[in-house]
Amino acid sequence: MKQKREYKRNKKLSIKNKKTYINGLLLLVFTAVLFFITIQKVETKRIDVKVGDEAPLEIRATKEIEDKHATEKLKREAYASVEPRYRISPSVQMTMKSNIREFFNKIRELQEDESISISKKAEILSEESRILLSKNEYYTALKLKPEELDNFENNINDLINQIMGVGIKEEDLEYEKANIEKIFETMDFSENKKQLGVALLTNTIQANKFIDEEATQRRREEEMAKVEPVIIKEHQVIVRKGDIIDSNDLALIKESGLLKEKEGYDKTTVMGIILLVVLLQLVVFGYVYLFNKEVLDGHKLLILTLIIVTTILISEGTYSISPYIMPVSTAALLVAILIDIRLALIVNMFISFILSFILKLDEIIIAMHLISGSIGAYLVTKQQQRYNILLNGLLVGLFNVLTIVSFGLIKKLELIDILSKSSYGLLNGVFCGVLTIGSLPIWENVFEIITPLKLLELSNPNQPLLKRLLLEAPGTYHHSIVVGNLSERAAEAIGADPLIARVGSYYHDIGKLSRPYFFKENQLGLENPHDKLQPSMSTLIITNHVKDGITLAKQHRIPKEIIDIIAQHHGDTAVMFFYHKAKQNEENIEVKIEDFRYPGPKPQTKEAALVMLADSTEAAVRSIKEPNKKNIEEMIRSIIKGKLDDGQLDECDLTLKDLNTIANAFSSTVMGIFHERIEYPDLDMEKNKGEI
Repeated sequence: MKQKREYKRNKKLSIKNKKTYINGLLLLVFTAVLFFITIQKVETKRIDVKVGDEAPLEIRATKEIEDKHATEKLKREAYASVEPRYRISPSVQMTMKSNIREFFNKIRELQEDESISISKKAEILSEESRILLSKNEYYTALKLKPEELDNFENNINDLINQIMGVGIKEEDLEYEKANIEKIFETMDFSENKKQLGVALLTNTIQANKFIDEEATQRRREEEMAKVEPVIIKEHQVIVRKGDIIDSNDLALIKESGLLKEKEGYDKTTVMGIILLVVLLQLVVFGYVYLFNKEVLDGHKLLILTLIIVTTILISEGTYSISPYIMPVSTAALLVAILIDIRLALIVNMFISFILSFILKLDEIIIAMHLISGSIGAYLVTKQQQRYNILLNGLLVGLFNVLTIVSFGLIKKLELIDILSKSSYGLLNGVFCGVLTIGSLPIWENVFEIITPLKLLELSNPNQPLLKRLLLEAPGTYHHSIVVGNLSERAAEAIGADPLIARVGSYYHDIGKLSRPYFFKENQLGLENPHDKLQPSMSTLIITNHVKDGITLAKQHRIPKEIIDIIAQHHGDTAVMFFYHKAKQNEENIEVKIEDFRYPGPKPQTKEAALVMLADSTEAAVRSIKEPNKKNIEEMIRSIIKGKLDDGQLDECDLTLKDLNTIANAFSSTVMGIFHERIEYPDLDMEKNKGEI
């Protein structure tokens, strides 16, 4: 058993690795295809010219571009025109005053000490003062009387306020020092005091007016921002034929994408396109990996890439007719039907962006495809008939018209222009509907994709297999319809797919068409053929209806999801009636229960499990002699518990809560079938003839 589990685990791992490799290879091919589609459109016809050459032809801008050379020249001029902005630092003046005040306070302190000689005081002052003066200047300061000292300090401070208040630039510092000497020459001081004042100020004065780099730069930027870019409009002449090409002309030609710089594709263009394609794919396939991992299984990833590439190629082909007719919405419609509506919205945006880039679409066309594709994806998921897709296409066309009209009004387009574009927009919707409805069977059949539309078609009683079932095995047909009602109701209750559950129920017993009268529901009072057969043979016939059903389903190209339900609806349960019969008949021989089991596998999905439970429930409830509510509920819960105990539900995602919900859903549905009926009295028609 352990080896078997290990084998299964290794097999699953091998399959997973194989799928990963295939998906990776597919994405690589998809990237390459998108790259070549894009670069063929981006790499337009280029001109081989250089500076100093004569222009071989009139060269016009392919798009609106900026003449950066002319713009930069204007900006440099605006930058240079701005005078520097200055700011005065108050801390410089404060420091200067603080040093002066400290100097005079020290003098006062020394003057009060009469025990020290003036020469000693001058020595102390020179050591402790922050202001370096000559010995004679220290003597002069120490000899000043207190009142004279106060007045002199005040004069010095007044001069500091006068000089520093205006502000001194670094380059003007020497000029201001010289000016200080001139100021003191006009003052009524002794020569020694004048010399002291000049020394104090010239030794403490510092530049306090500095360039305000932030304010200056801000002002320069403001002036540069006022400069309007020099724009060369689309189709405007860059150089005329015969003109000598200068460096600026060459830059403009290059900016337009018209310069042939080397043979082959430009490396930067190639790298840019690869990067763009990869980034766009990350949006789509990142979403798939995070929210739609089921796309990575089976053929869905291949379908997704084929839809995208095909839509892009068809859109490119129809672009020459009109960009308004490109069937971008077709991709959204197909992805919504075949895979998932949310993924359809992502794909619609992806294709719209790619096409807008390679075909240089204007905002009206981009908006039209984004809006109509998204709305189309919403609407198509609600359709139950194929012809309704065409109606959905008409609605897409209507939204195209509304989008075009809205932009036309905003941009004040001419009425004739709006009507012309709107007609193409309406045609676009019809075209998308036709492409979708026409290609849908191809996607369904080639890739065996099951869609709601396909399921609804399979549920039609006129389908060949169902019609055969009705005619050849009416009991089985009725049983399948009831099982379908049960499983559908339960699927709705637990959040499974009710449509798959119902259609799977309709087809789960089609294998009984091979030998319909070997099954009780089709015997209708006839002799039971199993009475003449050995239990082992009966078991073989009974269990073979699964194998026969799979064969019939494949012959009629029934989708894989339905075939899986056919294969799994009995799991590996035992045919207990014939097992017990064999044990009774073969008392002296060992009877193995494994010989009486269905081949399996056990249900792998919620839908397959629901069909199994509904199948057993319908058969069991029919056997109840008194089908009242209590008996029915007990029987249903007994059936579900039996399947659970037998391990038949081990490999599907059903929870215990789900099983309780299923039991309740089955009960309410069965009670609707076995409702109490009115007992009508017997009437003697002859006796009551003519009476009302």
